[in-house]
Amino acid sequence: MKTQILSVEGKKVKEIELPKMFSARIREDILKKVFEAEKTMQPYAPNFKAGKKHSASGIIRHLRHVWKSGYGHGRSRVPRKIMWRRGTQFNYVGAEISSTRGGRRAHPPKIDHILKEKKINKKEREIAFASAVAGTGDFSKVMNRYSRLAEMDVKNLPIVVESKIISLKTKELVLAMEKILGNLFVAAVPEKKVRAGRGKLRNRKYKKFAGVLVVIGNDEELKTKAFDVRRVKDLMMNDLYPLGRLVVYTEGAMEELGKEAR
Repeated sequence: MKTQILSVEGKKVKEIELPKMFSARIREDILKKVFEAEKTMQPYAPNFKAGKKHSASGIIRHLRHVWKSGYGHGRSRVPRKIMWRRGTQFNYVGAEISSTRGGRRAHPPKIDHILKEKKINKKEREIAFASAVAGTGDFSKVMNRYSRLAEMDVKNLPIVVESKIISLKTKELVLAMEKILGNLFVAAVPEKKVRAGRGKLRNRKYKKFAGVLVVIGNDEELKTKAFDVRRVKDLMMNDLYPLGRLVVYTEGAMEELGKEAR
């Protein structure tokens, strides 16, 4: 299975043999499993030090002839912090517990279930990665993901460009992408629009739709905010999932993928 390498002007330079993973069987079940395992959730809980950020605290004991005793003073046995002392006399103020000023919450959300890492077998990760990469070269998957491409004739996938593209500045890079992608450029630029509904009031005002992803080699560097850029070693499932992400590979990235497929 071969594909053509395009220049920054969008013209065919040569043909190369695709890495084996582009012809791999797409296992959507394993791919979804790995994608769910790699999700990072924002822990919703108070700070684990909440209510304990004071200089000193202790339980008041009702024993005679002991240091810091509350015997005979009518004080409840709650954690307290010392505001002032005079010899063996102390002025305590309740602290830490939920019924005191500045104390922690009574029954805060527990985040242990969020922070537990889900383990995935090494072979399953390899199958999922190969499936995700193969999906970028599948015409039907790409057309299903981008509704704007439904009526277009999508050909020459995966898109591979010469590594000269990493030396371009942002303005030149955008112009080069227009020539390389042609009609597909309508889906290349990330879209950002105001969310409908109450999410606007909850710190998620905008919805962003992924555009083209530029995958470069591990030793290459491309600085731009116009498109998403990832090295081969940094690729994650959320970069390529759902299947059919529009991806432009550099020639160096193809070489790296060829090494991983061996």
